[in-house]
Amino acid sequence: MISPASSSPRLASPGGVAFRAGSAGAALLEIGPGVALCIAVTLAAQAIETIEARLFGRAWLEALVLAILVGTAVRTAWNPGKRFARGIGFSAKTLLEIAVVLLGASISAGTILAAGPGLLFGIAGVVAVAILASFGIGRLLGLPTRMALLVACGNSICGNSAIAAVAPVIGADGKDIAASIAFTAVLGVAVVLGLPLLVPLLDLSGMQYGVLAGLTVYAVPQVLAATAPVGALAVQFGTLVKLVRVLMLGPVVLVLSLLAPRIKGRNPYAAAPTRPRLSRLVPWFIVGFLALVAMRSAGLFPQATLMPLATIANLLTVVAMAALGLGTDLKVVARAGARVTAAVTLSLVFLGGVSFALIRLLGIG
Repeated sequence: MISPASSSPRLASPGGVAFRAGSAGAALLEIGPGVALCIAVTLAAQAIETIEARLFGRAWLEALVLAILVGTAVRTAWNPGKRFARGIGFSAKTLLEIAVVLLGASISAGTILAAGPGLLFGIAGVVAVAILASFGIGRLLGLPTRMALLVACGNSICGNSAIAAVAPVIGADGKDIAASIAFTAVLGVAVVLGLPLLVPLLDLSGMQYGVLAGLTVYAVPQVLAATAPVGALAVQFGTLVKLVRVLMLGPVVLVLSLLAPRIKGRNPYAAAPTRPRLSRLVPWFIVGFLALVAMRSAGLFPQATLMPLATIANLLTVVAMAALGLGTDLKVVARAGARVTAAVTLSLVFLGGVSFALIRLLGIG
């Protein structure tokens, strides 16, 4: 017998917020406090970035990284209760997925094809080899399977965004995500600051350095920061290579979706492995991302809309990073610290070596 209280169907949002049909307002109230907290952390991070730029002439730590650091600091000083939990989860997952979709508007097929087939296939090859090598390094260092996969995908594709996109597919928990993102974020800043030093050491041209930066730096804004000191040519090629590298997120998520039951099956507390449905093979945000790439390629986006879309995507990403910071327990990060740091660092060194080898192999000038 069904009681009156349970007769109304319950719907689940992509962020995990359950609510009864027709009660969208109640759902907004449920996620509101957590989303508001994430926005407050985002505003604080952007304010710090602005202060940095005014004091030092540039922002050494961008808002994306600062949002994680500020969120983590807040989480360390104060543990948000259940009132904030759903909104934080919504921000960390759903808002980031929307940002990934909007990123498609910044990429056109013509831009991708202009790079030439050799470089395009080379980028795909580097990502595939780097994921396998990084995963192997992580496992050799004793990382759990899912955390090793998160580190591998984060290093090899697009840092925090890749980690957040892959995590639900392989059933990673909050501790795995927090540890992977924390160290990837910190190392990402170090790469941005240190990579330009390789230009004189390796005698790299602007084009060569741009390709190297695009293949090794985590986020698109970080690629811009890393290549700007070297020149416009480095910025152009770095951005192009990075955007092609981001496109690899779709195929990687698809492959991991096929392997997910086997991966989750190694966790005794996970649900029994099941054959993934077709709708789960390609996450909705990857479909949306590819749709926007097609629309941009067909010229359906007016030029005036591209910058606002990019700004919204970046803002949503920062809010999502604030949410991830608010969910970061430093005690968990500290326990996993040495192994994760070693895995991320060695994986990045390997990625840099493979990328440099590709540049030499293709004769990029």
